[in-house]
This record gives sequence, C-alpha cells and structure tokens, in this order.
Amino acid sequence: MNADHKLIQHYFPELNAQQMDQFERMGDLYVDWNSKINVISRKDMESFYIHHVLHSLGVAKLLSFEPGTKILDIGTGGGFPGIPLAILFPEVQFHLVDSIGKKITVVKDVVKQLGLKNVEPQQVRAESLEDRKYHFIISRAVTQMEKFYPWIKNKFRKEDVHEEFQNGLFYLKGGDVDEELEALHLNYVSYHLEDYFTESFFETKKVVYLPYEGKR
Repeated sequence: MNADHKLIQHYFPELNAQQMDQFERMGDLYVDWNSKINVISRKDMESFYIHHVLHSLGVAKLLSFEPGTKILDIGTGGGFPGIPLAILFPEVQFHLVDSIGKKITVVKDVVKQLGLKNVEPQQVRAESLEDRKYHFIISRAVTQMEKFYPWIKNKFRKEDVHEEFQNGLFYLKGGDVDEELEALHLNYVSYHLEDYFTESFFETKKVVYLPYEGKR
C-alpha cells in the first residue's frame, strides 16, 4: 500500500498528526487480519485506501458531524464506513453493528489498536437492536432499501443537531438508486462522489441522503 494513506491527507488536509498516524496504521492492521480471515476481498486490499477508507469518508465531504452526535453504522463488516469516520470525528459517538461475529472481532481489535474511544462495536442484527436512538445512520449498501429502511425508520432521534442536514440516513451506494428508492416513496438526495474525488472508482459511487420523516 506504500504511501496510499497520504491520499487521505490530500483530500482532508486538516488532519492532525494523530489522525494521520491512525489512518496509516489502518492498512497494516487490515492486511494482518485479512491474512487470517477474509474480511476484505483480496483484490480489494490492493486498493484499500480508495475502495474502503476514502469511500467511507465520502460522507464527510457533505457535512462535518457536530461533537456529541450519535451515529449508528449498520452492517459495518470490517468497520466501514464507521472506523474512518470515527478517526475523522473523534468527538462523535459511533455504534458499529454487524450480525457476523468474526467481523466484529476484527472491528474490536482495530478500534483497540488505534486507540479509538468513540466507537462501540457490537454483534447484533440491525432489526433486533435494542431501543436506542441516533441522529444519523450510515451504511454501505448492505441490502435492498425495501428491506433496509424498515430496520431503521424508528431508530432516529427527533432533535436535530446539524443546521444543513436534519437527522437521517447516509447510504453509500454504487450504480442507479432512483428506481429502488422511488418505489418506497421516500424523499432523498443523491450526491455523486466523483464531484469530490478524482479517482475513477468514484465515477459510479454516490452518497444517498434520506432525511428522517417521523413525527417532529
């Protein structure tokens, strides 16, 4: 991976020394874990910082989460997008969940090795989460929206913490999402990541924002 981590600094020049160190160490931690269990596809590891770290940080090109914000990452897998965002926003609380135990084992170790105090990993199915509420929910296209949205629609806090974005979902997804979302009759906005990142990987990648539409 050589100096690929410096790509993060290119797009986020305000990073401090500790954050840059954490991003740099991430690569070696995932290479080590991937040699034991298949957390990330072998092919994807060659482009780890673009396909996983920078992709996760696409959300941060839309907004900077306010300190004290509570965020749920559903289907986090090996810790994406939650861990990169937790490094970027150390005063924001992240709850990372996945139903697969070995993936949460990896997340717990990476969180420990990087010294992240603002991340709570948990093995649990999203639909059976205890009655906790969040300002924002993040995810990387874990399933079709018609299955995903019922899991989250009652998990949002009513009080907003951000001026530009009311509480809601940020969904990282590739390809065409319009037909899938319009079928649910939900309001949403798609942001094209190629507007923020120049790498060809992002030509088809989007962040889809769905505001919370519960009783306000």
